Amino acid sequence: MTTMAQSTVREQVGTGSEIRRHELAAFLRSRRDRIAPEQVGLPRGARRRTPGLRREEVAHLSAVGVTWYTWLEQARDIHVSVQVLDAVARTLMLDKSERAHLFQLAGEVDPTPAASCDGVSDAVRQMLDQLDPLPACVQNSRYDILAYNRTYARLLCDLDAIPPEDRNCMVLVHTHPEWRASIVHLEETMRLMAAKLRASMAGHLSEPAWKLLVKRLQTESPEFRENWERYEIVAARTKTKQFRNRHVGLLNLQHTDLWLSPEQSARIVTYTPIDEETRQRLENLHLMAG
Repeated sequence: MTTMAQSTVREQVGTGSEIRRHELAAFLRSRRDRIAPEQVGLPRGARRRTPGLRREEVAHLSAVGVTWYTWLEQARDIHVSVQVLDAVARTLMLDKSERAHLFQLAGEVDPTPAASCDGVSDAVRQMLDQLDPLPACVQNSRYDILAYNRTYARLLCDLDAIPPEDRNCMVLVHTHPEWRASIVHLEETMRLMAAKLRASMAGHLSEPAWKLLVKRLQTESPEFRENWERYEIVAARTKTKQFRNRHVGLLNLQHTDLWLSPEQSARIVTYTPIDEETRQRLENLHLMAG
């Protein structure tokens, strides 16, 4: 390739990258303008000139530096991490398609399970359905909920109403009011889950999805920060669970893991009733979920 041809290629690449940065900046500005301050718990104030959020407000809510976010909206040539993209996407309340567009413009791969749900075959989904009225789901070692049946969908909250990227037991136990209220021994559960997550993370220290999850939990939950700093390690958990479902009452359950893919730590999590009263309540919950 001649020197002139090489120069032309470099200019084309640079131009393409610059166009993508400007598209990203425009996209962020458009989504920032449509979020009313009241939607994120901020006062509108008499002096507000913008229809939506200010740049500094998006930066603060996303735990990102104001200067850095300003550069991002100015189409500066800066590196954008998946952790920052995830935080900004949540602040701007992006839906699934908008989130995918954001990551594509930034040239990054969305690491959340909502972007790619591999390993859950039609056969496994059929198994989950056949287990009803026993609550069952497919989880990985990061506590992502990859699939679930009708009873599990109503066990701790209305899981169908939760965005796919937020269907993670660690996130829900630390941030979702109804999920938290449904767990009888909440403090003990959070401490054990943090210890289990730390043990599992040893083999995934460099993976973006794991780092993103821990960063989010540290930002959103003082309880997680405290438990995470304990550096406790737990390889096994208690198999007896108590949940307080708002529709049917107290449930006494036995937890069982059925391993699907040991190399990916994918498993079917099932809950079976310990007593007859719980069995009847699960059947009632299944009927309600239908």
